[in-house]
Amino acid sequence: MRVRLMTWNIHRAIGVDRRFRPERVAAVIQHHQPDVLLLQEVDRFVPRSGRLHLAEFLAEACGYPYHSWAQAHVLAEGSYGNATLSRFPIRRRRHFDLTLNGRKQRGCLYTVLDPPGPVRDLYLFNMHLGLGSAERAEQMRRFLSFDVIRHLPASARIIVAGDTNDWRNRLYHYGGLAKAGFRTWGGHGRRQSHLTFPSLAPITALDKFFWRGPLGEPHVHISRLRATRVASDHLPLLAEFDL
Repeated sequence: MRVRLMTWNIHRAIGVDRRFRPERVAAVIQHHQPDVLLLQEVDRFVPRSGRLHLAEFLAEACGYPYHSWAQAHVLAEGSYGNATLSRFPIRRRRHFDLTLNGRKQRGCLYTVLDPPGPVRDLYLFNMHLGLGSAERAEQMRRFLSFDVIRHLPASARIIVAGDTNDWRNRLYHYGGLAKAGFRTWGGHGRRQSHLTFPSLAPITALDKFFWRGPLGEPHVHISRLRATRVASDHLPLLAEFDL
């Protein structure tokens, strides 16, 4: 079975033209038809985004029967965080706090999906990391120390994705992912990374997939829809995995 995932920092559905247009985000999602969406900067009840619960809006607009949202940052009114939308049942969910002292609130949304067929569990981690290189490395080390990661067997299918803010493409090694047995598309230097930011003229690969377990070698690519250049300040990144 082949599963398509998309990770995308949707910038609260406020485009580079500074207009709040959730329908543009929905149109991109509907075009690519991912089985699973891992979204960052998803508002809930914030005035700038019409006080919508954006995760619920996009799930309904794009036909995802299962979704989960986790708060990362609290605002004067409302909050925003990460959201995972899925065509497959979500069997379990949990939020991990990745905030370091004195830094902006950051988090990781953990979900366990139940895809059809013989594969029962697909473990997903949807994260948004900090702006400093040392901060990101410490956040990743903290993530890898969580019991839920350490206790998963080698046969577990694990996908980590999101906005890493990894400007220099160093997180794969310096954050401990390589040592922990994860694979990635471009972080090891053998392939060119997919540039996702800024969307109008991308120069760096902030958005990434990491994976571990029997998932084969995925096809990873960016969306080349013209609408994505305006809908958010990040381009969507897609990956297709064989379960």
